[in-house]
Amino acid sequence: MGSSAEKKAQTPENFTDIKIKAPSQNSVGFDALKSSVTHVLKYTKPLDAIKASLKMNQKGGFDCPGCAWPDPDDERSSIGEYCENGIKAMTEEMQNKLINREFFANHSVDELAELSDFEIGKSGRLSEPMYLPEGATHYQPISWEDAFNKVATHLNALENPDEAVFYTSGRTTNEAAFLYQLFVREFGTSNLPDCSNMCHEASGSALSETLGIGKGSVTLDDLYKAELVMVVGQNPGTNHPRMLSALEKCKNNGGKIITVNPLPEAGLISFTNPQSFLGLLKGGTKLTDVFVPITINGDVAFFKALLIKLLEKEEDIGEVFDLDFIKEYTHGFDDFILDLKTYDFDECLQAAGISEAVFNEAFELILKKNKIIICWAMGLTQHQNAVDNIRELVNLLLLKGSIGKEGAGTCPVRGHSNVQGDRTVGIWEAAPQAFLDKIESKYGFKPKSQHGYSVIDTVKAMNEGKVKVFFGMGGNFISAVPDTTYSAIGMSKCDLTVHVSTKLNRSHLVTGKEALILPCLGRTEKDYQKTGVQVQSVENSMGVVSSTKGILEPCSSDLMSEVAVVCGIANATLKSRTKIKWLNYKDDYNLVRDDIQEVIEGFEDYNNRLKQPSGFYLPNGARERQFKTNTGKANFSINKLPEWTLKDDELIMMTIRSHDQFNTTIYGLNDRYRGIFNERRIIFMNRDDMASRNLKDQQVVHLQSEFNGDIRQAKNFKVVGYDIPKNCCATYFPETNVLVPIDSFAHTAKTPASKSVVVRVIANTAN
Repeated sequence: MGSSAEKKAQTPENFTDIKIKAPSQNSVGFDALKSSVTHVLKYTKPLDAIKASLKMNQKGGFDCPGCAWPDPDDERSSIGEYCENGIKAMTEEMQNKLINREFFANHSVDELAELSDFEIGKSGRLSEPMYLPEGATHYQPISWEDAFNKVATHLNALENPDEAVFYTSGRTTNEAAFLYQLFVREFGTSNLPDCSNMCHEASGSALSETLGIGKGSVTLDDLYKAELVMVVGQNPGTNHPRMLSALEKCKNNGGKIITVNPLPEAGLISFTNPQSFLGLLKGGTKLTDVFVPITINGDVAFFKALLIKLLEKEEDIGEVFDLDFIKEYTHGFDDFILDLKTYDFDECLQAAGISEAVFNEAFELILKKNKIIICWAMGLTQHQNAVDNIRELVNLLLLKGSIGKEGAGTCPVRGHSNVQGDRTVGIWEAAPQAFLDKIESKYGFKPKSQHGYSVIDTVKAMNEGKVKVFFGMGGNFISAVPDTTYSAIGMSKCDLTVHVSTKLNRSHLVTGKEALILPCLGRTEKDYQKTGVQVQSVENSMGVVSSTKGILEPCSSDLMSEVAVVCGIANATLKSRTKIKWLNYKDDYNLVRDDIQEVIEGFEDYNNRLKQPSGFYLPNGARERQFKTNTGKANFSINKLPEWTLKDDELIMMTIRSHDQFNTTIYGLNDRYRGIFNERRIIFMNRDDMASRNLKDQQVVHLQSEFNGDIRQAKNFKVVGYDIPKNCCATYFPETNVLVPIDSFAHTAKTPASKSVVVRVIANTAN
């Protein structure tokens, strides 16, 4: 069983017809419009797509199923409050092809596993529940009632509730997520891993420790008013394209932008706003004032170098630090300064991998600004020292008093559309005791206080035979997690795997002994229940809770909402053991929100406030300079430089997305901004590193990583020379997740170190 699962989990090693062009120096514009229209015409019913696009991210419409970038509080574009990749996300969900029992009868699981991730995803929308019996080669139809009873039978047969794991992706709404965690806790476990464990868990850990809240402190309006925005370890042109219009407004208001990233990304070089006729004519707005081409995982070193020079200037001329803010609102300043003085500037600069000239350009901007926002994404969070990365940038903001005032603060840019909201309403394997006490007071059962499995813990527990049932509420778990082979073997040891999904993905093909696929409604679709079409809610990256309501008819009468799926399984599993009237929630989502407001701070009068066209802000202590830390103040922290060295034949690799990709969803085979077309099995390398290894462009190589004596290999990648720092390389995920060790993760947070994998590049002697 293990070898079969291992094979199914791997992306095919064959190549397509790669085409390479010069990387783009501009983003969005006409090319984005063309790409959007192409996707709509190819994969959807165009009239439905037009109707949906006009309501996506609009007040009273539905929230984009892609990223969590916030919508403007006031006026929104009537042309379209969305981006190219938002259209791709919408079309992925609105595919005009349906797959049902005939499709699965004609295609075995093994056959489907031989397809690329792109081909699997474009097979079509799931339209009825499917079941894979033990030993079967094909999925077969199953009724919803039988599916719920199948799950209930497996769960109730467990010796211990902790033998089940309940995963959540970031697309799940507040209502579904709250009920999901409520069911899991009443069932008797805390095993609630979610996609936060793999992306911004390090941000939450660092920000909770230093500022008292695991979320960012800024609003969208703050970005417009900032004097300086630092974009660190992030590629918004691909991953959060609507952020570019906010950066453009900042620039138009006189703000400056520093970009810190190993790769120069088109979205931060120049932005052509497709909704501005003048912008289209003049060719865009230059965004980045200073580009800092940092070496992979050189971020602590870079920030420490900045801090050293700021301290020197403060001691020399004064008025560099906001001493009034530091005295009134912070703790640990003296110890922080003593530690900072033990570091050498030149050593930090060398570790950051940048020239002094580039450093000085960035430093001069930071020196003269006091309204600073630092934005970041997984370029900072997926390292072993990820928590240190975020704590060190907080140190900089604290020195400048750039927390809790207009135009200043922290901005971790979340990935999936409601990943932040899911955590807010209780999807957390390590929920605080105060939250658990509220659950007990409201519902009359005592939730387990012992922390459950995170994603990394889940994969290990599956391999150790400790997990018998895996339940996934959305997402593509097997393609998202690190150490693909190890993770797939673990999944195959489960007795039952269940996935609630809108479309087919590789996780449906790497199964336990039995497997279920439960098809659910998409964001674009109307959610009909007994009390009418239901409204749900989500939380964006900046803490705004707003409504989302589908406008299209469901593509199949056999789909259920995620809320209905949770209620059905809870009712079938808990039966007389529960006092909660689960099926009532399914009929009326207002009842869910009534419960949420009793349990979770900030949701008072939830149903009425959700009717506000722009939604409402949740409380944010850091935004108000009320720091709910162990000291009652914002905490300076002491962080060490990461300790790692490369051997002569080694590179440090980071996994990245292509432009035709969102998380593990592959929209197409082009990475337009980086000049890569029709291929994903590539490795971006510095040309000097290529020369020292006698490698040529498009030469086929194998990649190998070694960690704690274990060797992992990914075969057949084409070399592409690129402007990336020496000794660094980049590859797309999930193709190279197989190289990411399961035991290489961030301290405190356990985010996998997918952005700092030590690899060797081995020429393919067969070619």
